[in-house]
Amino acid sequence: MDELSDADSDSRDREAVERVRADLAEAARQLTEAGARDEALAVMVPRRRTFGIPREPVLRPAGRVWRLGVLLLGRDGTLYATGQLVRATPPGRTQYVSVSAETRRAYRAAAERGHFRDGETVDFDAPEIELTAAALRASTGPLVLRDGQALVRWSASSEQTVDAHAYLTERVELLAHPPQGA
Repeated sequence: MDELSDADSDSRDREAVERVRADLAEAARQLTEAGARDEALAVMVPRRRTFGIPREPVLRPAGRVWRLGVLLLGRDGTLYATGQLVRATPPGRTQYVSVSAETRRAYRAAAERGHFRDGETVDFDAPEIELTAAALRASTGPLVLRDGQALVRWSASSEQTVDAHAYLTERVELLAHPPQGA
């Protein structure tokens, strides 16, 4: 009897993952059609030496994504967990106000070295979410699979979840048709 219930559970989990994939494809289609605002995705390249010349950290462009709350959706349907973000603006000079202020200044400088447009939002340290039943069952990230149902965590530190389909539907609607004045 356990083998049958395990097989049934695996089947429900695979179906849930396929629903998530279909929802993500539909979300990308709707956002593209609506001309929804997207953001830059980047990879942080740490400080290094090239031929003995020191190179400062840089945020290298890695594509475009739509921010859907705790999730980032790539135009190709790739899903990422929201990591860090920085607004690409001139970094200013070092003021030693606080560690967090200097960290943000360093990120702005890295974005400037990555040649992002002034004022652009740049997402980085955004891990890709593997869309398989096994990975989502073991996930500690924003998208999890429990009892054949895909769920989204409100935040990394929260155990509170909502149905993934409902979450994506709401977030896509807000991004595709923002409220007046937003």
